[in-house]
This record gives sequence, C-alpha cells and structure tokens, in this order.
Amino acid sequence: MAEATIHFPRGFLWGTATAAHQVEGNNTNNNWWKWEQAGHTSHQSNLACDWWGGRWKEDLDRAAETGQNAHRFSVEWSRIQPEPDKWDESALERYRAMLRGMLERGITPMVTLHHFSDPLWLAEKGAHSTGSGQGWETEAVVPLFEKFVRRVVEALKEYASLWCTINEPNIYALSGYVTGDFPPGKHDMKLAMVVIANMLKAHAAAYRAIHEIQPEARVGYAWHYRPMKAAHPWSPLDRLMRNLQYNGLNAAFPTGISNGVMKTPLGNFRVPEAKGTQDFFGLNYYSVDTVKFDLTNPKELFGRRYYPADSDFSGTNFIANIPTGLFDSLKWISRLYPNLPILITENGVEDADDKMRPRYLAQHVQQIWRAVNYNWPIKGYFHWSLVDNFEWERGWTQRFGLWGLDVETQARIRRPSVDLYAEICKENGLSSAMVAKYCPEAMQKIFPD
Repeated sequence: MAEATIHFPRGFLWGTATAAHQVEGNNTNNNWWKWEQAGHTSHQSNLACDWWGGRWKEDLDRAAETGQNAHRFSVEWSRIQPEPDKWDESALERYRAMLRGMLERGITPMVTLHHFSDPLWLAEKGAHSTGSGQGWETEAVVPLFEKFVRRVVEALKEYASLWCTINEPNIYALSGYVTGDFPPGKHDMKLAMVVIANMLKAHAAAYRAIHEIQPEARVGYAWHYRPMKAAHPWSPLDRLMRNLQYNGLNAAFPTGISNGVMKTPLGNFRVPEAKGTQDFFGLNYYSVDTVKFDLTNPKELFGRRYYPADSDFSGTNFIANIPTGLFDSLKWISRLYPNLPILITENGVEDADDKMRPRYLAQHVQQIWRAVNYNWPIKGYFHWSLVDNFEWERGWTQRFGLWGLDVETQARIRRPSVDLYAEICKENGLSSAMVAKYCPEAMQKIFPD
C-alpha cells in the first residue's frame, strides 16, 4: 500500500458552513417559516438545531475540538430588521456573541448576509411602495438590502472582516421563480432573471458599502457552480440543451462581475456597477449533471439534468460523488479570474449512515490539493455542514452534518466523518493512513500503488 501525505499551504482555512434559518430555530418572521406552515416542505424547521437558544456554543466547541479553524454562518435579516422601520439590537448582540465565541475558540468567521430567507415585510408587502412586485422582484430592494448590510457591518465589524453578501443567488432565483420549490413558488423564467439581476445590483451596493465601513474587508458571494456535460456529445440537441442549462445556471453573476453585463438565457442585463465587485470567489460545489434534450420538460427549457445510472449515489440519490468536477470548477474560476483568491464555501453530501461521506470528503479534498499544485490561490474549505440542519424544501429528509441530529431531543450524534475531518484539519492535509482507516475503498483513487 502506498504511504503518503498531501499537505496544504500554511494558513489554509478548514471549516464548516451553516445558515441561520437552517440552524437557529423559531425564525417565525420570514418567508420560509410561512412557506413551511403552508405545507410546501417535507417537514417544518421548528427548533432546527436550536442555535438561537444557545446550542451554537456546544456545536462550535465540537468544531474547535476537532481542529476546525473557520466557520461560515449567516445572519437572519428578519431578526435584525423585523419591520421596515424597526431594528432589533438584541438580535445584533446575539450575533456579536456568536462571533466572539468563534474568535475565542480560534475560529475565523465568515458572515453571510443573505442566505435564502427574507423578512415577511419584504416578501409580502414588496419593496415598492405601490406594491407592484414583491421582495427581490423590483429594483427598490437594492437600497433596502444596502441599508440592512450597513447596519449589520457596523455592528459586527469588530469581530469579522470576511463577508459573503448573498448565498447562491442563482438557486434562489431558479428555485423560487422557475421550479417553484422555494417561496414565492412562481413559474416565470423572465421574472427569475429580473430577480437575479436585482441581486447582482444589491451585491454591488453591499460590496461598496462594506468597504466604505471597513476598508480591510474581504467581500465576495457564494455561487452554486454546476459543471454539466451533454448526454450524447454527438447529438446537436443534447449539446444545445447542455449549453442552455449550463449558461442559465452558471453564467449570470460571474459574467456581470467580469464585465458589467449579466448574461442570461433570455438576454443580457447591463449592471456596470457590478464589475470587479469581489475580493474572493466563493464556490459551492456538490456534483456534475448530465443533460439531454427532453420535450416533456418545458419548464426547464426542454433540457433534463440527471446522473448516470452507475453513479456513486448518496443516500437519497440527491448527489452523485464526482470529485473531478470540483477540480474542473476550480479550473473554470482560475481561468475566469486569474489570481483571484478562491474559497470553497460549501461542499458535502447527504448521508445519514455516513457510509459515503468519508470517501466523498477524502476524494474532494484530494482534488483541491491537485488544484493547489497548479498554484491556483485556493485559501480555504468549508464543509457542508457542521451538524444536520433543516434542508429547505426537503426538510429533515437529508442529513448533511458531520454530526447527526436527533430532532426530537436535540442530541448530537458523532459520525465517523467527524474524526476523519478532524485528522485532515489537524494535519492540514490528507494521508494514506486516514484513507485506509476511514474509506479504504477509495485508496486506489486517492493514493494509487
């Protein structure tokens, strides 16, 4: 058996990621809570992981004890600004306490300012005084988001300087306005593109506001990037569908920030103020899609995305383990933005039994190491997630946590992947001994003879 260890650059960030609505519990004043109460989700979030009740302390203790030196979390807009003209200083103080808790544990925080959930006053009444368009559907949301960002950054700047403005704006827009899985549950491709354009404008405004308040800040966003391949490369229709699906999901923010013109399947949006508004690229990577032409799927422009039948599937077949896709994603970023720092802001797999997660984790870490050896400036990795949390429309049916969660008792359950990730964090690398211990079935792929 090969005996080897691969190491990462000194100062590399090893952490996990969470999001406010998914872990805090009892976020009753946002659009997701109402969406759950209306029966649109498999379960209701309820207490979630009870972070608002203080259990963040024990979860961060576990993170620190197992070698993590970073954590990405989000603040909840509806807690901080429960009404248009009202600010809750006690909520900001609680977030300050969380940040102090991270720093006391040697954990570098990344603060995400918007992670899918919106205050009810924004989602229902609309940003526009005439009520024409709700939430992110009108450009009137941009100054409202900027105002919120300014309030948060002023309050938290003593403890944080790494900021993620918006999480997965492409998924927010497509899931809320094309597939209808997220609130507001609409099916309007044109409106989805308007929403994502408004999110890009809001990101640009937030970027400048944060730097005005905190010049040393590092500001970016988290982008769900999905590599895709045509089911039959020889088929013009499959290639066409692959390109439409790929550009529809992947192009908008990156093109807007590259040159100020956001490219979408329905045309281009000029957002000149967005050009250059990122200090790092935040990559959320999970898997690779195969795309074929499908006349029965008009809601997705007659393209169907799927995984090949022989894939290495997760527990509910939601994710296929395709680690080379992470390397390809990092290559795409490095070519689009040469020398721009890259943070892997999410990567993980739903696996309640923790049988696939060890090899998924080890194989993806090895692909990051491959990319580091091309001198691409990859600065950190945030595994999704620290503990099982509420997975949006899928509720509690998927378990992404290194630590399991008993929803009824709030007990945390230590999975073997906790110990694998702890060894990776403490070694700042991955060894053949770790692979042999936790996922021997992956040895030949990671450390071949």
